Amino acid sequence: MTETKNVKRFDAVFEGGGVKGVAFVGAICKLEEEGYKLERCAGTSAGAIISALLAVGYTGREIKEIMLNTDYTNFLDKNISIFSSNNIFEKASHAYNLFVDKGFYSGDYFENWMFNLLKAKNKTKFKDVYMDGKSRLKIIAADVTKSTMLILPDDLEKYGINPMEFDISKAVRMSMSIPIFFKPVQLGNSFIVDGGIISNYPIWIFDVEGKPDYPTFGFNLDEKELSYTAQGKTDFLHYSLDVLNTCIFSSKNEDVYIRDKDLARTINIPTLGVGTTEFDLSKEKSLALYQSGYESAEKFLKEWDFDKYVKEYRTEKKVIA
Repeated sequence: MTETKNVKRFDAVFEGGGVKGVAFVGAICKLEEEGYKLERCAGTSAGAIISALLAVGYTGREIKEIMLNTDYTNFLDKNISIFSSNNIFEKASHAYNLFVDKGFYSGDYFENWMFNLLKAKNKTKFKDVYMDGKSRLKIIAADVTKSTMLILPDDLEKYGINPMEFDISKAVRMSMSIPIFFKPVQLGNSFIVDGGIISNYPIWIFDVEGKPDYPTFGFNLDEKELSYTAQGKTDFLHYSLDVLNTCIFSSKNEDVYIRDKDLARTINIPTLGVGTTEFDLSKEKSLALYQSGYESAEKFLKEWDFDKYVKEYRTEKKVIA
């Protein structure tokens, strides 16, 4: 790999992908082993979770331990899935939550879980991750009331909110609030949900015109997930989940529009058929996803050449639009 003065520094952008985010951790661990130093990070949904933990100072190894020892079913508040429960009263309760709160699950458990992890590093607000007057962390969410994308913390001023004092855990909760699954977060009169509705892979977020001082690496999940309806589960709930997965998490459509300059800096990670909302993910599958991320980063770094990338895609004739 060609060595330059700043080649070991990098920005990271993580795609959304539900519980499959542990795959990103494997890739980060490989980069850390190779001496890469993270400067800024951004992400949507699961990518927002990983970004937030990295931004406050967690290492890849620390995040690995967190992810492998997390029971994701707790994120569903009552530890009961609408798709696995056979109790008609429980299903009725979830249906009530959907129509009253606009989501089956509140998301409270997740936000508290996230807050406590950030608190352990004594960094809970965006002001704690500011450097040179700018946030090192960018989180993508969607305002469905205004039909616009939110880049947090930047856009909070539009809602009369001081970005510096806003809780990172609240922003991450917004970004991972899968519509219908989780209750939206309200900002004033606006309902905020999963950023994947608008940008599930914001690889462009740190781009500048001309030659960058160091690269931005994208972390993209290479989906091989079989839809519920393809498995013969054609009831309304599973059909609705397939609709959500297609709208938010299906990278098949978005990948078509990823430009060559973005593909060149993207680490594609096979997800081994793991489902986006597979909250009962086993430790064995988590480890397999971690290893997939690690091996994908290893393969990427063998071919990565920053000088070649700059020459092909970031010369004056090919500045970013």
